[in-house]
Amino acid sequence: MPGQMDLKKQVLDTMKTYQMIEEGGHIVAAVSGGADSACLLYVLNELKEELGFSLEAFHVNHGLRGAEADHDEAFTEELCRRLKIPVTTEHVKVREYGKAHGMSEEEAGRKLRYEALRRQAAKWKEENPEGRVQIATAHHQDDSSETILYNLFRGSGLKGLGGIRPISGDIIRPLIRNSRSDIEKWMRERGYTWCEDSTNRDSCYARNRIRNEILPLAESVHDGAAEGIIRAGGFIAQADEYLEGEAERIIDDFCFFQKGAVGIRADELEGKAAIVKAYVIRRMLRLVSCPMKDVGAVHLEAAAALLGGRVGKKVDLPHGYAAWNGYDTLFVGRRECQEEKEEKKLPDIRFAVFPYEKGMEIPKNQYTKWFDYDKMKNAPLLRFRRTGDYFLLPGGGKKSVKSYMIDEKIPADIRDRIPVLAEENHVIWIIGYRISEYYKVTAQTKHILEAVLDGGENDGR
Repeated sequence: MPGQMDLKKQVLDTMKTYQMIEEGGHIVAAVSGGADSACLLYVLNELKEELGFSLEAFHVNHGLRGAEADHDEAFTEELCRRLKIPVTTEHVKVREYGKAHGMSEEEAGRKLRYEALRRQAAKWKEENPEGRVQIATAHHQDDSSETILYNLFRGSGLKGLGGIRPISGDIIRPLIRNSRSDIEKWMRERGYTWCEDSTNRDSCYARNRIRNEILPLAESVHDGAAEGIIRAGGFIAQADEYLEGEAERIIDDFCFFQKGAVGIRADELEGKAAIVKAYVIRRMLRLVSCPMKDVGAVHLEAAAALLGGRVGKKVDLPHGYAAWNGYDTLFVGRRECQEEKEEKKLPDIRFAVFPYEKGMEIPKNQYTKWFDYDKMKNAPLLRFRRTGDYFLLPGGGKKSVKSYMIDEKIPADIRDRIPVLAEENHVIWIIGYRISEYYKVTAQTKHILEAVLDGGENDGR
């Protein structure tokens, strides 16, 4: 039958195209008993000799549907017995786990299911340390289009709009280029049966409403809408991969670790598109092991807005993480790392004195400053603020450093950790913030004192 051969050939082509398994490898197939997962098992069983892999099935009973779930379990075990495929069944308590961890039943079920699958894969790996083991799930084309729409409604970034990838780490999806209708047709043509999950018809689940109501409506508006969604998702996935590559290059070239946090100089992202900054910050969060599930575009935008801002300003992120400004650097890490990072430690500053010539361009970046050296009667001292510290405003007025920090809403817990460059009580430079008007370079300046924060470029000459 042509339909039978077409689906099997397409799965074979998908597995070869994406190099889903290597000869001598092993696949743990997630089998629920539904049409999709039963089809997956049948096709993998037919391809295992041709591609040279071994196969086992794994069934998870979520304990949510009573006798119906028990029937699915019995069906899966009987199917595997007939195909002579080893099968393992694990029972999990989804409802109890979800309540204990503040998750929906859908979220809890997915987490427990993948944890169980990975434990099973690890068992094979222990016995075959040189082999490659993959977990196969029955996600198909319709699942991907539903995911794209669901993420679109949530306002997801490009990653979510790219749909379900054929491979995600140790997960492979051999049916990802086949539709649900093609799968069911293939099963019926061969006389194969499967279990129907009654919850798939329950519209209280958001994905079911997309599947049962929104996608059929979209198809009535434009024939082939689901395929169009997938095609658009493919283009979006390519854009996502490109931006991930750009972010990885920037991370490799410019990021560094410091006391449990990862940082990047603000000027390294200067002029970059907002979306590139967001991708860099997201990769930085991954580097410090931040769970990305609840980190949305709003968090990444808020963190990016810190770039080049004032020292000590921070944004709280989910799961106990934060982004904050150092003297010229954006850091991300656990919130407690900020306290360690911002301890009372003076930065290294390089000084140079040279004649000022007309036409010299005064540096405008945050870490290199020029001052009128001729106005200094004593050598400037790098220290933390003291009682009585002040600086001059335009027009000659005085302002205390304490008042300035209060007016600028600098958090009280970091004020004593902000270094200053001072001549006695006259503060020349509140590092990361501003300089005193008195020491600014003018047309009458004859000599420059250049101060460069450690790591800055001497771009003045």
